[in-house]
Amino acid sequence: MGVLEEILGRNARVIVLETLLKNRGKITYLSGLAEETGLSHSSVSRVIEDLVRIGIVEEEPLGKQTKIFRLSEGNEVSQLMMRFYEDLKDLQGKNY
Repeated sequence: MGVLEEILGRNARVIVLETLLKNRGKITYLSGLAEETGLSHSSVSRVIEDLVRIGIVEEEPLGKQTKIFRLSEGNEVSQLMMRFYEDLKDLQGKNY
């Protein structure tokens, strides 16, 4: 269980967001996120659409059918989430 999941509960958005935060700077695709998170492809697709819409995730086409995704590190909300995530991990290490 991740630190965000421990505090905010287990739901698809939290799981996908924490996976992207852990792997920031890396690109991924829907099937890769589904495999890594253990969520269904449709759940990841639904969550990713919302995260792209609000600007936390960047989406780029790769060929005709595939899209790749990455955390939008230039986005102010993403930057806040990255700092929050790192602070939570530090607290978790201290057994808050």
